[in-house]
Amino acid sequence: MTDKYDKIINLSHHVSKKHPPLGVDSYASQFSPFAALTGYEDIVSETARATDEKTELDDDAKLRLSNKLRTVLDHLDEDPVISVTYFLQDEKKSGGRYVTADKTIRKYDNYEKMIYMTDGTVIRLDDLYEIEGNIITEYLSAEF
Repeated sequence: MTDKYDKIINLSHHVSKKHPPLGVDSYASQFSPFAALTGYEDIVSETARATDEKTELDDDAKLRLSNKLRTVLDHLDEDPVISVTYFLQDEKKSGGRYVTADKTIRKYDNYEKMIYMTDGTVIRLDDLYEIEGNIITEYLSAEF
């Protein structure tokens, strides 16, 4: 009895002239698990990421902050390093977070209500939450 594959069993393996054979890495990757929901994990982690709401300052806090800023601006020629706390708006969703950093003011734009720092940071005056530093305690009266 002859097997129906006897004619082709000893033929050489066909190699396509149009399509080169897969490399070992490509061949193995075709058997890797399929991710039907590509990006799903990123979306879940982004949704779970918490943001803070911006706190509105009362009039007394705004006055204290304004006096502190004026004190720093009056002494810009001394290049004072101050600790600034400001609200940083989240780029992807509502809310944001409060950031505190030691910085030096380069310039204040009263028309645009922007503070430009020497490191390139730009802070909107409405986002400013607190200013602290030696320059303030040295020059500002104790009532504030």
